[in-house]
Amino acid sequence: MPIYVYKAKDVSGTDITGTVEAANEADAEAQLKERGLTPTGLEMREGRVLDAQFTFLQRVTVKDIVLFSRQLAVMVGASVALVRALRTTARQTKNPKLRSILIDVSDEVEGGLRLSEALAKHPKLFSEFFVNMIRSGETSGKLDEVLQYLADQVERDYDLRSRVRGAMIYPIFVLAMLFVVGTIMMIFVVPKLTSILRESGVELPISTRVLIGISDFFVGYWYLIIGGVAGAIVAIRYAHGTPGGRKFLDLLLLKIPIFGPLLERIYVARLTHSLGTLIGGGVDMVTSLKVASGVVGNEVYRESLLETVQDVAAGNTITSVWRGRKEYPDMITQMVAVGEETGRLQQVLDRMTQFYTREINALVDNLSTAIEPVIMVVMGVAVGGMVAAIILPMYTLAQQM
Repeated sequence: MPIYVYKAKDVSGTDITGTVEAANEADAEAQLKERGLTPTGLEMREGRVLDAQFTFLQRVTVKDIVLFSRQLAVMVGASVALVRALRTTARQTKNPKLRSILIDVSDEVEGGLRLSEALAKHPKLFSEFFVNMIRSGETSGKLDEVLQYLADQVERDYDLRSRVRGAMIYPIFVLAMLFVVGTIMMIFVVPKLTSILRESGVELPISTRVLIGISDFFVGYWYLIIGGVAGAIVAIRYAHGTPGGRKFLDLLLLKIPIFGPLLERIYVARLTHSLGTLIGGGVDMVTSLKVASGVVGNEVYRESLLETVQDVAAGNTITSVWRGRKEYPDMITQMVAVGEETGRLQQVLDRMTQFYTREINALVDNLSTAIEPVIMVVMGVAVGGMVAAIILPMYTLAQQM
């Protein structure tokens, strides 16, 4: 963060000089005024410009957002003026990029914008769900409670994603190493072993001929394999950037054994949680469904929810739209129907969130246990097939000698 050399007058009119660390001149002036000083001159110290110029290289983490939400909640709950609370939080924030953004937000709020409107100008940092919850807190007068809730929720979501990623690292690492080791064997080891069998003139079994053919392909066309892998990665990234491709990939994810059911529960839990929270915060049903469509994180569910928005806006119930769709389990449809009939939709959605969260935690805990046998079978078949393809003809050759 830049350091400014200032000249100012205190309440008695005495000239004072010093330095202050701030994101920009406006922030520096605000800090001096909070100290009871009237700035008469500000100059950025040389050598600190580089930090300000490269702020865009910084990354705002989930923990930064959680800490910001908690600090702001405490100060707003203590009746500190919102602009002052934002500036204080900005000064206490260690992340330069977030600090700069918070200074901009505080300037916008000081200029007359609501906090939700100022945060909405930074969609990459503050999601639509986050902004709408802030808006509901402003409307209900419970901004501090909403901020504390958002901090807890962002932290829980981060923990869940971390646990899922952690459970997936093991199988991905094992399969990647299996591919690497297999490639090395095919290019460097298998040709030396099979050269003896080729020279012997013994009739080779089909498994050995297949192994030799695969090895020859790896040796002769290794560049096609590397190009194919790189091309597949580029194609997947490109497809994920288009609506049709993203929907196809997301649908494919839901069909993967073991992972598909887990992902389905994660998406449904996000849906019920965000929908229940927004409805409980006073957000209307149509807006809640729109926000939930962007929070759920899957193109299949997003398109389905946007269709639901149109039908609900036309006067239909959620149940009538969701009934019969594969994306929504029967239990969800039935429970939502009960909630709509009794007028307790928020409570029903909250219970569904708790139920699916428990299921997700159980599945994540058992994920490694469920995948390990599959990996062992794959490795056993690969290694066993390779060994058999080499040992069988050698055994035949030994008998003929």
